[in-house]
Amino acid sequence: MIKTHADRVFESLRSSTAAARSAVAASWRRSFDHYGLDPVQRTAAPLLDERALLQQKEAAGRLMHMAEPRLDALFSMIAHCGAAVFLTDKNGVVLSGRTRMGDQAAFRSWGLEPGRDWSEAAQGTNGIGTCLAERRAVIIHRDEHFMAQNTAMSCIDAPVFGPDGALVGALDVSSARADQTESMNQLIAAMVVRLSIQLETDLFRAEFKDHRILMTGQETTGAHLLAVDCDDIVIGATRAARHAFGIAREGRFDKRPLRDLTGEASVGLQGAERGAVLRAITRADGNLSEAARALGIGRATLYRRMKRLGISEK
Repeated sequence: MIKTHADRVFESLRSSTAAARSAVAASWRRSFDHYGLDPVQRTAAPLLDERALLQQKEAAGRLMHMAEPRLDALFSMIAHCGAAVFLTDKNGVVLSGRTRMGDQAAFRSWGLEPGRDWSEAAQGTNGIGTCLAERRAVIIHRDEHFMAQNTAMSCIDAPVFGPDGALVGALDVSSARADQTESMNQLIAAMVVRLSIQLETDLFRAEFKDHRILMTGQETTGAHLLAVDCDDIVIGATRAARHAFGIAREGRFDKRPLRDLTGEASVGLQGAERGAVLRAITRADGNLSEAARALGIGRATLYRRMKRLGISEK
């Protein structure tokens, strides 16, 4: 007896170990247990009306602005393969897409178009939704999808993180070619990941355009960037840099002296003194009495040095 896609899904769901052994099986489990989806159910991805989609695009302002030219560049390289390129927000709603004229009807029939919701909650295991749920690059190839209606597609995705390390969207390349191979998927995946890192870098540099930006690691594992103010205090860090230096994964974080993170020192005698005072104040979280004790000087002396070095009391 030939097993259907639903048979394979339910066999995996009955297994007590499949979810621990396979990321796809774990996503299938989420799709069934958490979202109550049925792999044989035929349903269109929810569609936003034009006004709601416009609001979503406006909310994604800078992301949309930075992404559009990069989507064009990626599409120009892979369009001949019958692939389409999409950008989503952090909730899985498709904001923008690129498809060849001859492929538009096919992708629209599968629900891959601006305004559609491709979160796991809406469509189960799929490139966009699973990438966002797991915050990592994924390839969901044909019958790795949860819904039987989506098994004709190969979806290749990478998350995009904002300047504060939080998830802001996903980049997706989807193809419905029957001859799409695993090796081709891997090649496209490298391009998608590279583009997501470039976009994250664009967003970070735009956010901290008036500050010094330092690269602290290999871009193959993410955008490793720190934003540093004129006093050598780290005020911003990308998600990869946060992970590397033990900083909060996303959101605001306590400012850190650059030297504490990388060992980089200020230049010049006065710069070194200024850096030492600022590091002490930063480590003391602005408590000047505590900073003075750490420097081995009195509070009044610290005030005089701050004035001489042009450091304001914050």
